[in-house]
Amino acid sequence: MLSDLTKNISRDYGVLLEQAGIALRGTFIIDPDGVLKNMVVQDLPIGRSIDDTLRVLTALQHSSSTGEVCPADWGKEKESHQPGQGR
Repeated sequence: MLSDLTKNISRDYGVLLEQAGIALRGTFIIDPDGVLKNMVVQDLPIGRSIDDTLRVLTALQHSSSTGEVCPADWGKEKESHQPGQGR
């Protein structure tokens, strides 16, 4: 989380609505090398989901450490969908 009083960051990430002077809600996951790995930008009336952000972060960490690709709907709450386990 960050504050962007100058709106420079919002502008740089392409989420600033210039005429309104406000930014869309965005979540950006950037790896330690500075590479953007995931980006979700929501329209103003739509809230973000910390559960989905944590799922994506966990999937990225899993993929990075194992080299496996995580299938759709992968997540700890759905054990049968984790890579390497039978259905």
